[in-house]
Amino acid sequence: MINYGRQDINQADVDSVIEILNSDFLTQGPQVPIFEKKVASKVGARFGVAVNSGTSALHIACLALGVGEGDVVWTTATTFVASANCALYCGADVDFIDINPDTYNMDIDALASKLAVARESGKLPKVVIPVHMCGQSCDMEVIHDLGQKYGFRIIEDAAHALGSTYHDNYVGSCRYSDITIFSFHPVKIITTSEGGMAVTNSQELAKLMQQFRSHGITSDLELMSERPNDQVWNYQQLRLGFNYRMTDIQAALGLSQMGRLEAFVAGRRAIARRYDEAFSELPIKLPFQDGNGQSSYHLYIIRVDIQESGHGQKAVYENLHRAGIIVNLHYIPVYRHPFFEQMGFKEGYCPEAEKYFSEALSIPIYPSMTDVQVEEVVEKVSALF
Repeated sequence: MINYGRQDINQADVDSVIEILNSDFLTQGPQVPIFEKKVASKVGARFGVAVNSGTSALHIACLALGVGEGDVVWTTATTFVASANCALYCGADVDFIDINPDTYNMDIDALASKLAVARESGKLPKVVIPVHMCGQSCDMEVIHDLGQKYGFRIIEDAAHALGSTYHDNYVGSCRYSDITIFSFHPVKIITTSEGGMAVTNSQELAKLMQQFRSHGITSDLELMSERPNDQVWNYQQLRLGFNYRMTDIQAALGLSQMGRLEAFVAGRRAIARRYDEAFSELPIKLPFQDGNGQSSYHLYIIRVDIQESGHGQKAVYENLHRAGIIVNLHYIPVYRHPFFEQMGFKEGYCPEAEKYFSEALSIPIYPSMTDVQVEEVVEKVSALF
């Protein structure tokens, strides 16, 4: 059985975790800030705020940008539900933009058109969350220009995109956004088992996110209110926050994994090139790579059109599973889930996202795949068509 994704843990990773287990600090120790600096420095951002999941990173990013009741946040229709839920956690509303049929990222023309209509109706978004689907960057320069024109803030959801590039910069530099978030779930580019991080170039936003991840508490004397000198006030709660902290155990694993980031991404790209070559003559649609950057290939997605291939998506899904190739679907349009349909969203809202949903399958890609496993995927996918 070959899964669509898998973590890559070596002995150095294991040793790094054991070292922390034998140390004085398991939770709030020195490894977390070291890991934050490592990731932020790698992607070219000034500050990193590590948390216990990519979802938590999205939540504190929204909070730091002041998202709340009466606001609306826009994101892409084709993404994991966390990209939309983060707005709802803050009491805001959420709306969706259709995808580009080639990149599967937020459609820039659809975004521009929707913004023009929203300005006329006085319902512009406070924040837009573009998602770098599969690791391919959205066209962030254009989104940034639209943000300047219409006055919205930008959170890049780069859960798939650690190690990806855009205009010769790493995704996460925040050149065209306020905050970028990463996920370190086991199937992502690197893992901390569970975990995430928000990076930013704003010291103010970083300090806010640090407070939101830890109960709204600070020990920074410059931020604390004055209290009587004969009382011990070594921390204060300044706002309502959450327990979203990353442990030192997780950070140590992440630091070890960061040492292999380039190798991980190179391995994924090599597998993608093999698939591109092997499947080029099959009646399926292969991933399109925009010339603005390089994808980290968190996912490799094929699209199955029954009229072209003679096979339906569900049949291909089931046949490959029976053959031991565990493919997956990324993603159901967010607004098609029952929870969002109860808000009034209906089928047909984003036609390209729905067409994609009816055809897309993620086939196995992860850096520890052996050549034998890659060729098995090639053989069984090719045989099916």
